[in-house]
Amino acid sequence: MSTLGSRGRDIVIAVDGPSGSGKSSTARGVAKRLRLRYLDTGAMYRAVTWALLQRGVDVDDPEAIAAAAADVRLDVGTDPARPTIDADGTDVAGPIRGPQVTASVSAVSAVPDVRRQLVDLQRELIGTGGIVVEGRDIGAVVAPDAELKIFLTADSAQRAARRHAEVGGAPEHVATTEADLARRDTLDSTRAASPLTQAADAVVVDTTDVGLDEVIDRIADMVAARRAEAGVGRG
Repeated sequence: MSTLGSRGRDIVIAVDGPSGSGKSSTARGVAKRLRLRYLDTGAMYRAVTWALLQRGVDVDDPEAIAAAAADVRLDVGTDPARPTIDADGTDVAGPIRGPQVTASVSAVSAVPDVRRQLVDLQRELIGTGGIVVEGRDIGAVVAPDAELKIFLTADSAQRAARRHAEVGGAPEHVATTEADLARRDTLDSTRAASPLTQAADAVVVDTTDVGLDEVIDRIADMVAARRAEAGVGRG
């Protein structure tokens, strides 16, 4: 069920980029196409945020966040056809996409202790590979040795339109969504711990005017080309 990488182990594909760039749809699509596992690291930060909000933790207090996050139990499923995530025994796949979590997740994910805790878990889930991992610091921090690193981007208007379509709402509120994405971009790219960044050896893919299927095709072709160069699969 997995594709061998160029180093004699199962491949790790890192997909990074800002909100609304198409990371989730692309990463899941590539994982399905190549019969790999799939990991959404952003969902993990959202799940911890949800758990802290349920406990009444002040998300503006880094020390309180760090202390409480250490006790949050996450269970993450990596099937791209049905990815799952539970926090403290509760299925939170739906609730973590709500506005309260969205407004708080950048503050929680900026706490170094939280990032250390989740990066350790992410690396454990990655294991020996055979996985597509999406996030904001995968290629630079979580899996710097990934065989293929992709950095997805798109112009701000397109990103806002996509995110607005995901959450629903009146068309006139797209500008508000765009402003919120800009706020998150600033917070995520300027935080001290593992900021949103493009790995030096990442391939940039602009999804502004490109359909999902074409993006998936491009990445699958990159994997095939790298496997051919490495002689993987040859007798």
